[in-house]
Amino acid sequence: QVQLVESGGGLVQAGGSLRLSCAASGSIISINSMGWYRQGPGKQRELVGLTDSGGKVNYTDSVKGRFTISRDNAKNMVYLQMNSLKSEDTAVYYCYARVRYWGTIYSAFWGQGTQVTVSA
Repeated sequence: QVQLVESGGGLVQAGGSLRLSCAASGSIISINSMGWYRQGPGKQRELVGLTDSGGKVNYTDSVKGRFTISRDNAKNMVYLQMNSLKSEDTAVYYCYARVRYWGTIYSAFWGQGTQVTVSA
């Protein structure tokens, strides 16, 4: 099977920065899309951004210009650099990946989530 493990969450003041990391492990043949979602208090889970295997990234509008997603295909890792954080960025951040681990089918996997809290 496949596991996604996030790290790097925590408490930061508004205007500050944090960097999240996510490592995919297991019987991985290949990964196509990989990225981040988040779920704020009382809100539905929403897309932050996804990167394809070529490195192209699509971001949700609210984080454009502040967040950067990067990917290391050799290490099966994805990163989320968050700058100019706002209180509304407070959420549990989840790593997401579509992984081929058997045959030709890609399946979706989620990390356990890491809390990011931005204080005003």
